[in-house]
Amino acid sequence: MISKSTIDKVFETARVEEVIGDFVQLKKSGSNFKGLSPFSDERTPSFMVSPVKQIWKDFSSGKGGTVVSFLMEHEHFTYPEAIKYLAKKYNIEVEETQQTDEEKEKANERESLYLVSEYANSYFQDILLNTDPGQAIGLSYFKERGFTEETIKKFQLGYAKDEWQAFTDEALKQGYQLEFLEKTGLTIVKEDKKFDRFKGRVIFPIHSMSGRVLGFGGRILGSDKKAAKYLNSPESDIYHKSKVLYGINYAKQSIAKEDNCYLVEGYTDVIQFHQTGIKNVVSSSGTALTSDQIRLINRLTKNITVLFDGDAAGTRASLRGIDLILEQGMNVKVCSFPEGEDPDSFAKNNTLEELSLYLDSKAMDFIQFKASLLFEETKNDPVKKAETIRDIVNSISKIPDQIKKEVYIQECAKIMDISEAVLFSTLAQINKKDFQEASKKYNKEQRSFEVIKPKPQLKKVDIQYELERKIIEILLLHGDKTEDFEDLVLKDNEDGELVLEPVIQEAKVFEKVYLDLQEDEMEFSNENFRSLYYTIIDSLNQSAKFELKDFVSRLDPEISNEVTTILMYSEFYKLDDWERKKIYPKPLNIPQLVNETILSLRCFLIDQKVNEFKQDTLESVQDNSSILEDVKNYSNLKMLLSRKLNRAL
Repeated sequence: MISKSTIDKVFETARVEEVIGDFVQLKKSGSNFKGLSPFSDERTPSFMVSPVKQIWKDFSSGKGGTVVSFLMEHEHFTYPEAIKYLAKKYNIEVEETQQTDEEKEKANERESLYLVSEYANSYFQDILLNTDPGQAIGLSYFKERGFTEETIKKFQLGYAKDEWQAFTDEALKQGYQLEFLEKTGLTIVKEDKKFDRFKGRVIFPIHSMSGRVLGFGGRILGSDKKAAKYLNSPESDIYHKSKVLYGINYAKQSIAKEDNCYLVEGYTDVIQFHQTGIKNVVSSSGTALTSDQIRLINRLTKNITVLFDGDAAGTRASLRGIDLILEQGMNVKVCSFPEGEDPDSFAKNNTLEELSLYLDSKAMDFIQFKASLLFEETKNDPVKKAETIRDIVNSISKIPDQIKKEVYIQECAKIMDISEAVLFSTLAQINKKDFQEASKKYNKEQRSFEVIKPKPQLKKVDIQYELERKIIEILLLHGDKTEDFEDLVLKDNEDGELVLEPVIQEAKVFEKVYLDLQEDEMEFSNENFRSLYYTIIDSLNQSAKFELKDFVSRLDPEISNEVTTILMYSEFYKLDDWERKKIYPKPLNIPQLVNETILSLRCFLIDQKVNEFKQDTLESVQDNSSILEDVKNYSNLKMLLSRKLNRAL
């Protein structure tokens, strides 16, 4: 268990905007930050971070909470893991008691897979650096590639002994279960035999964006032609190769800072670039580029520069990934290296200045690159040239932004020496075909469900829910403030009529709210709000100083998410930037806000009561004079309240 003092220190020190900024590209928006949701595929920012309140809210998925809950949602950390991650980031010493055997057994399967992977990572590094076979074979290979010892340690490179079950035997000896060794793919089990998957290979650990070990890549060093040159961990609950980019944990901050990501193919390309000094680089690890991998980059930047080897055949095969990038609405540049060179060798043989200059000068727009690459093969062949032009226009059709489409069509017309009208006509044909195919698919799906097609219904606004939520918001944001309230006291005038007389009283906001609700015996109808209301009142009543972020950090995750939704609800509308549109809503001061909300709730409850009386009148067969008198009194009270609110109710 982590000590309470450590947890408190973590919450006091950690800055939500700094932590989330490691995973999501945030831009200043008033007093807050905004960015694209890391939990859904969106193009308009609906993800808000509040440095003042130290909370975040994702309006597209409904998720929200504290800095810890973000790590639990985004990185699938347990609560202790999130605390430890933050403690490491902010150099806070973690005080905790030793886990018992029983607690270890209770760890869920996913956590067990992580633990096994972390152990394997440490084991492979130790074999590489501290054993004779590791130094003679593995370390020698890495040094031949030009990697320094500092780089080898930074990327946690390792080596697996060329023995059938050296790793497996050691892992079992250390108490790790064979079940999880097999599920991570580190051990292959066949009947009663066990084998090390990465036997005799140098090891490249693959990390998540937060730095957790997900799996491994292993390169064989022998001359066995039957064995694969590179071998990756199989798919597991923690490793999905289509959703992972090698080096993203080392590159994320640099990608956001440089607002560009270099995309390469192999592990060594990434490592060599880092060693040379260019750190905003990741690799698809030899697999075909996927939409999930592109979205991972899209959280950090809108700009990708794809780096190709000098091998023309490999370059053409990789061009297919460009269309996927364009579909995500991202900006793509392409850079190829001289014949016989790849990113690894070129970075190794050039200085940082030379490499940077080459990338800046040779990186070209994907249209220019695609045209120059294919045009060389199709010149003097009109049919192939036409196919090339159609191929380029097909790529342009993937771009969601209409303005970009038009600019690229104009660029393509210049490069290929063809009229814009023809290209626009071709683009229209492609778009029409795509539209028709999508429509056919949609209509087919619709016909399957025609029998049970629901009628559209307007969502009814729950007035009481909204007012109760507003009361919680007031208590959270202003509960400990002292204000002058204009109270309305009901009195009989000379004619015996009920009238409201104003009286100024100084009080804490939470006291004012509590007394008003008590006076009218008003209870929250929403169970979550009711529980939260009494928790807030108790906290405000007992604390000399109410700290919102401390209060939120002590709540259960489910309630914490509810609180975040309440606190960030008003921020959602700031995404529309009303001031830029010259719309300036008039703000209410705190006493006005409290009075308006309480009075509105009173009026709503009066309406409910009157409706109940009316129903009683209809159902009663006895004298209704007393009920009618009550209705009259409540109606008079509502009329007085409406005057105070300055609106008809």
